[in-house]
Amino acid sequence: MDNRQSNNHVDELKSRLHQFLEKLESIEPETTDLDDIDQLIDLIDELENQMNKLKKDQ
Repeated sequence: MDNRQSNNHVDELKSRLHQFLEKLESIEPETTDLDDIDQLIDLIDELENQMNKLKKDQ
């Protein structure tokens, strides 16, 4: 994998992490339902998969 592709993947990971953090900050514990938690778990899984792919490709 060349540096440009690697940089693109890192930028994509940063963007997804930022989305996750925004979602996490917007959640109100008193009103959060299981769907919200499932979305957060899905985002974490996606980030983990992208990170593993990036590691594997380097």
